[in-house]
Amino acid sequence: MEDLGEVDVELDLQRSVHAVLRELSAQAPALQRNRGMWRWSLHKKVERDPGKSPALVRILLRELEKAEREDARHVIIPLLHTLMYVLTKATGITEELYRRTYAFCMSLLTLPAPYCTVALDCAIRLKTEKAVPGTLYQRLVIAEQNLRSELYPYQERVFLFVDPELVSPSVCSALLLEIKAAQVQQTPEACMRHVVCHGLKAALGEACHAGALQRKLQASPRRALERYFHAVVAAVERMASEPSPSREGHLERLEEIYRSLLGPEAASRGRCSGDPLPDRPPSTPLPSPHIAFHLWTDEEQLWKELVFFLCPQSHLRLSADLEALDLQGLLPHHELARVSVLSTDSGIERDLPLGADELLAPSSPEMERAGLQRKGGIKKRVWPPDILMPGSWDEPPGLHRRTGRPSGDGELLPGVSRLHTARVLVLGDDRMLGRLAGAYHSLRKRETQTFCLTPRLSLQLYYIPVLTPEKPTSSRHLELGELAAFLGRADPWYESTVNTLCPAIHKLAEMPPSLDTSQTVDPFILDVITYYVRMGTQPIYFQIYRVKIFFSDLSQDPAEDIFLTELKVKIQDSKFPKDGVLPRRRGVAEGPGAELSICYQKALLSHRTRQVTLSLRATGLVLKALPASDTKDHMCLNVTVMEVVKSSNLAGRSFSTVTNTFRTANIQTQSQDQRLLTLLLDKDNRRTFRDVLRFEVAPCPEPCSRAQKSKAHQQKEMERMKAKAKPLLMPINTFSGIVQ
Repeated sequence: MEDLGEVDVELDLQRSVHAVLRELSAQAPALQRNRGMWRWSLHKKVERDPGKSPALVRILLRELEKAEREDARHVIIPLLHTLMYVLTKATGITEELYRRTYAFCMSLLTLPAPYCTVALDCAIRLKTEKAVPGTLYQRLVIAEQNLRSELYPYQERVFLFVDPELVSPSVCSALLLEIKAAQVQQTPEACMRHVVCHGLKAALGEACHAGALQRKLQASPRRALERYFHAVVAAVERMASEPSPSREGHLERLEEIYRSLLGPEAASRGRCSGDPLPDRPPSTPLPSPHIAFHLWTDEEQLWKELVFFLCPQSHLRLSADLEALDLQGLLPHHELARVSVLSTDSGIERDLPLGADELLAPSSPEMERAGLQRKGGIKKRVWPPDILMPGSWDEPPGLHRRTGRPSGDGELLPGVSRLHTARVLVLGDDRMLGRLAGAYHSLRKRETQTFCLTPRLSLQLYYIPVLTPEKPTSSRHLELGELAAFLGRADPWYESTVNTLCPAIHKLAEMPPSLDTSQTVDPFILDVITYYVRMGTQPIYFQIYRVKIFFSDLSQDPAEDIFLTELKVKIQDSKFPKDGVLPRRRGVAEGPGAELSICYQKALLSHRTRQVTLSLRATGLVLKALPASDTKDHMCLNVTVMEVVKSSNLAGRSFSTVTNTFRTANIQTQSQDQRLLTLLLDKDNRRTFRDVLRFEVAPCPEPCSRAQKSKAHQQKEMERMKAKAKPLLMPINTFSGIVQ
């Protein structure tokens, strides 16, 4: 069967692109059922036939320019992400297409956020790829597969966390099997072959015989393959790091590698004589990232996994005692445990031989002070005074992901580079996000004491909703997916790409497992996860709230906890004990609910504080951190009070319930009669507090460390922090952030 003509190929690709655009704006049920599939099938077409990539780039660029002219902004970011994903994988893209795409991205910088933010990110990557084709692909594979390279030392890992109490075992097994089936063929040798082949094809173009090159690399032993891999990486990285790179010199270096692989006959830029041109050149796939699947069973599991990622050998000691390690420096694994040794030196620096890296000039000030300094003593670690908080975790991914430059991510501490990126992906409903918020708060609090992860690790958070399959339109189903619905309203591309995964995941769980890994399959769910963690670089920040709980039993200490989405208050049927704190007030009529005293700061448009105090009888309260229908003002609490209204008529007294709502950031509530309260955090029955007399809710402040300060300075700092407390925000990555 002959291939489609060039015109037919463009028409087929254009129909697929238009289907993606219709999906973004259509409400038809037929299109809703296939949401997410159109983008995936479009990428699969060019993945199976890389020769279609230039045509798809031209079509996407035309649609982007049309959307800008017609001010159809809702399709700009989805099309831009689709275009960048194609350019990362593609070879043979002309200089003119790169130039037009870069010019289009620069024209978007005049638009408001998030359009200018996404456009800037794409423009930075395009500039790198235009200068050295194949750079984005090479750096992505090296980082995601943790291939060792001195010229590009960055490493990334995707941590997939699932709570086995919230997600069914069939779903967990299906996801684990799909991940393992896709990664069984992604050996380090296969990934190195992909990097070499893609780098040579991107540089040499049609002069590269891809079929012969792949066969040669397949037959090469591991040591030879590593030599070719490091040679290609060195050529690309040196070219990318030069301020005024020479394209001819770069081409000569890669031609020399190509010639050493295929022999002297490949010296010319033409194809090997006698070897016919294949009808369709073989594709070089972009391997999916390494995904570590975890069942979340331990409260400190996230912190442990991040430490293991930074120092793989540390788990031998972490399991014994989490606090026994000197994690502030995260020394190499053989230095993590402190051991007692017999010191034979005098402790004076001038008595020690200078190492190769310690040679000093005779007249230098360091040499003059050497006689008065001691070496080898205990040094007190003092962080710079401006580093009170690991606040940089909230920032978008560093420039190393976009440009790949080793210094692009900056240094929080002198001499300490951020070489690791942890992409934490959680699956579940709002209860799982509440657990993630608790782990995130614990991480930030721990970092104020040790400060070991933040200078070395970029932490990115992702979320894929997985709700119960029964009755998807039921109120309970919608209630547990409020944050996913908010993300879908804020980012239409997230709604189309990620929120549509839940039915596909349950469908995969119902299918019989296939243990045959010899057949090549297209794992839809894994591909969407990969697309999300690669292209979802724009975070949406969510306020974490702290609740302080006071119990009726005075001997019980107050409890503190945090919540992310909801705090529900119910009235208990039980009374105070006989020796309770509060007697029943006179004049309080018996009826449903309890008499509550509520004090809160009313949220005004002028951002002024207005204190409101009221007493009422209510059957319950619900404090929601997310608005129900829009994406504005999601940084305050929406409080719903079910107030009991008493009315008298000829038949006697009757009670009715009226719902009152208001917005606030701080609220205090206390029961005024003999009924106690029950608190439910983040809709999770495992986080229930009973016999509550009073509770206070306020934005959770950023944890801060005052270990290095004097007591007087601590007191001033505490007063200043109370006056201007920076709230703790948890970022969840999307494709665009909030699109207004």
